[in-house]
Amino acid sequence: MIIIQLKGGLGNQMFQYALYRALKKKGKVVKIDDVTGFINDKLRKPVIAGYGLEYEKASKEEVVALTDSKMDIFSRIRRKLTGRKTFRIDEESGRFDPKILELDDAYLVGYWQSEKYFTDESVQNEIREAFERRPQELMNDTVSWTLLQQIECCESVSLHVRRTDYIDEEHKHIHNLCSEKYYKNAINKIREVYPKAMFFIFTDDKEWCKNHFKGRCFSVVELEEGPKTDIAEMMLMSKCKHHIIANSSFSWWAAWLNDAPEKMVIAPAKWINNKDMDDIYTERMLKVEV
Repeated sequence: MIIIQLKGGLGNQMFQYALYRALKKKGKVVKIDDVTGFINDKLRKPVIAGYGLEYEKASKEEVVALTDSKMDIFSRIRRKLTGRKTFRIDEESGRFDPKILELDDAYLVGYWQSEKYFTDESVQNEIREAFERRPQELMNDTVSWTLLQQIECCESVSLHVRRTDYIDEEHKHIHNLCSEKYYKNAINKIREVYPKAMFFIFTDDKEWCKNHFKGRCFSVVELEEGPKTDIAEMMLMSKCKHHIIANSSFSWWAAWLNDAPEKMVIAPAKWINNKDMDDIYTERMLKVEV
């Protein structure tokens, strides 16, 4: 049996679910542990449930068995004498690891951020079907519907700016914050091809964006906060015709869900500071220096 630990935010959970679908297609017995990864992360929860997805959930007993983590006295003594006999595999690099797709028994802990884990066309179709929901299933406010109409009626570009958790003391040494120069260069590249482009800004720092992106062609998206706000934003971003993404799995997925052949996707040339992330880039992405 293979168990995939669900953890992180929406984009990361989508990568983990994509790996689940890929392993299922290969005939593996696969389940998802959607409990353990959130025990010490009070800011996040299994938000992919908002898509109404169905997946096989691992029981606590199955997780314990694969990780050799029984807490009875005999198991603890045995581990001290002979070591832990665990099937846990922690992702060590950001690169695609083909061996992951060949496992039969494993407890997988990681983000698995590469399209190379799910290249099978039928798997990609399953993933799109899972994450492409009809707007009426996600939006019940006039602001969202007005935005969707605007996005569909112009040369729309989603522009994702992620700042708040990337500049705090705990994470700023890991995450490579996309600079204002990166966004200006990306905007110029879009305008070279689509001079009438309209930029819809999705961000966790709305005031910063309002101060740095001014003009009639820029609009900072402001939706009412609710249990499905992240999913609604993801859907709106994916409906844009082109994308300027941050070094974030959230905007990566928004761009991936748009399969229009003419789309442009601009991505930061450096993803994070502590891992090689070359395999996160798809063939459709144009890398721009940050």
